[in-house]
Amino acid sequence: MAEPLARLLDAVGSVTSALLADEQPGDDALDVVAEQARALVGADAGLVLLPTVEGGLEVVAVSAEQPAGLVGTVLEADSPPVAPLMAGEPVFVEDASTDARMTTAIAPRFGACMMLPLQSSGHVMGALALPRAHGVPGFTEDERFVATQFAAQAALALLLAGAQRDRNRLAVYEERDRIARDLHDLVIQRLFATGLMLQGARRKALPPDAEEGIAHAVEELDATIQEVRTAIFALQQEPRDDAPAGLRAQVLRETGSAARGLGFPPSVRFVGPVDHRVGALSARNLVAALREALSNVQRHAGATWVEVVLDATAVLSDGREGVRLIVSDDGVGIPETGRRSGLRNLARRAESLGGESIFGPGPDGKGTTLAWEAPL
Repeated sequence: MAEPLARLLDAVGSVTSALLADEQPGDDALDVVAEQARALVGADAGLVLLPTVEGGLEVVAVSAEQPAGLVGTVLEADSPPVAPLMAGEPVFVEDASTDARMTTAIAPRFGACMMLPLQSSGHVMGALALPRAHGVPGFTEDERFVATQFAAQAALALLLAGAQRDRNRLAVYEERDRIARDLHDLVIQRLFATGLMLQGARRKALPPDAEEGIAHAVEELDATIQEVRTAIFALQQEPRDDAPAGLRAQVLRETGSAARGLGFPPSVRFVGPVDHRVGALSARNLVAALREALSNVQRHAGATWVEVVLDATAVLSDGREGVRLIVSDDGVGIPETGRRSGLRNLARRAESLGGESIFGPGPDGKGTTLAWEAPL
């Protein structure tokens, strides 16, 4: 028994070290559990199963020589092993290919199998399955014991790792909130005060060139304030992929994704309460239009900067209130010939909502400016 216990301690130590060192975030942590459990008892595979919404168990992590077809396998809620596992009881099977309790399509691939609850402090978070190949002797009592103990310790390590990640995430959120407050209370206020000073200077008798320069500086300050406010909003958002996102957050997500292909982050500015004024249908089409526009810039423009402006206070040419998306770049412009399917898609999306999409050179005749708009 001494040797199995030594292997158990080594396996538990490896799992705990990997998880608490934060070197295996997310699903990788479950891969560590599957691999260490498999090696501990000489199983043909190690499978970690987590509860499904329907009450069953799904294979989400696998360690095996032949893993094909294992991930995604589901034990339905009425499958015989599910109830005892979720009640914290192990299930031992002599031959998975012939046992009537084993109802999944992968069962015929294996012989002896242990299915152990991953539980700690009475909380069952899933299960660990350790099958052996056909023709390999079944598990001994010592192997069953060390595997059961490993499952319990692995569950505890997963809980501790989850708590540690939550603490780290909370610390990040607190720091982001502090930065957002500093940006709002200090940076924006100073920029605003500087803008007022410049506007005051414009009232004095100044040469035309100086007055024009001050006016341009005020416009740049206004744009900078909008960008800082956008950055503040981004800092205050919880980065969860599964959380429903407003239009502002979706636009920031699209521009953030485009930054990787462009090689630089686009400048983003919002005008008006975009999340409150723009309906779901218009928002969905607008985000798709933005994605198409940024894709066109990445593939064809050769731009060194891109600006995205989303205006929820726009007035359309016929006087209706609307939302307007403007994407500008300093690239090579749109050639006279060539495919324009992307631009036609943009136009169709806008027209389906009663709006329009137009494009052309930028204000200085360089690059491209795309304006996509739809009524509210």
